[in-house]
Amino acid sequence: MKRLMAWSGLFFLVFVLFHAYGNLHYFEGEIAYDHYAYFLRELLVPILPHGGVLWILRIGLLVCLLAHAGSAFHLWARNRRARGTDKYAVKKAGAEYFASRYAMRTMRWGGVILLAFIVVHILQYTTLHFTPGGEYVHGRAYMNMYYGFQLWWVYLIYAVALAALCLHVWHGVWSALQTLGATRGGTVPLIRLVAFVVAFGLFAAFMIVPTAILFGLTDVPMDAAEYAMRAAEAGIGSSH
Repeated sequence: MKRLMAWSGLFFLVFVLFHAYGNLHYFEGEIAYDHYAYFLRELLVPILPHGGVLWILRIGLLVCLLAHAGSAFHLWARNRRARGTDKYAVKKAGAEYFASRYAMRTMRWGGVILLAFIVVHILQYTTLHFTPGGEYVHGRAYMNMYYGFQLWWVYLIYAVALAALCLHVWHGVWSALQTLGATRGGTVPLIRLVAFVVAFGLFAAFMIVPTAILFGLTDVPMDAAEYAMRAAEAGIGSSH
């Protein structure tokens, strides 16, 4: 179960790293960002249908999510039964220890927050059933993000979810590498550093675009007529 959690967690980590990198295309402008989103849907066409790679990825993520959450619940329930009413009372000195313990203890609730956020995130930017800030349009990813992150409360929800994600990653990278046998003596400090850098880097990469939108540092989306002309010039299809 721990190995299943480790491998599924690392798969999620690779996904969120690429997702964070992809979001940074936002700073290239509306057409460039929407072209990137359109490109993802056109991967391996005509070998696969439009959006086929994304659907394969979604199914893979769903399987990993079920494996990860199911393993986590099973291990938590087993440990709770084994421990009974006894509480561990081990204390060590050092801010790093207490920070890592805090991250570990928030793994369960952080996971619950992330599950809820994933549902909201899909409803907002994939199915467009939750559209705060304006009228969202399939294929206009730049505009949809702009509408959402203009609102302080959407930004706050995103920040809380990101904090939960990064605490999860911080402890999860360390735990996964330990489970897979990568932690040996002298590698421990390096792995702790890697876990922190990855978690902090993810938070910064994911938050920089919403922060820029909230504080008016990005361009306003184009109107429908101008966008249609510019999108056609860039080769962005009309069907998304």
